[in-house]
Amino acid sequence: MTRVNKIASLIVALALSVPTAVHAQTNAPTDKPFVVEYYYKARWGFADEFLKLFKKNHYPLLKKQVETGRMVKVWMDQPRYHTTEDGRWDYRVTIVFKNATVANEAFDEDALKKQLFPDQEAYQHEEQRRFTILEAHWDLPVKTVDLDTK
Repeated sequence: MTRVNKIASLIVALALSVPTAVHAQTNAPTDKPFVVEYYYKARWGFADEFLKLFKKNHYPLLKKQVETGRMVKVWMDQPRYHTTEDGRWDYRVTIVFKNATVANEAFDEDALKKQLFPDQEAYQHEEQRRFTILEAHWDLPVKTVDLDTK
């Protein structure tokens, strides 16, 4: 086997082992809360409309999931002052899930949407509008760093 073939075989072996290791890590059962921050950046002049639609259509879904125990807590923050445009965000929603397993497993949100919003046509239209006025949106799982341990 040539050196190039050995390197190629090693790369393939590593590539095949990585998904298994990542999958095992993310699906390891744990009772620790799992925190995700969701950032929303609206087009200039549309942040208030985004907030109105979020509170009307998305927040009730999140509150219902807190009631069921899937999520522990949900809150929203907004910056007090402006930042540079490239770092600007208008709202940050923090969701504390019961644990990482619950956060990553399939969840039938559609049934909940139909229960909470009988007029699905209006709901879909407003949700489409909420995302149309967004300039950017990103999700960031976070972990606490224990500064007191060595």
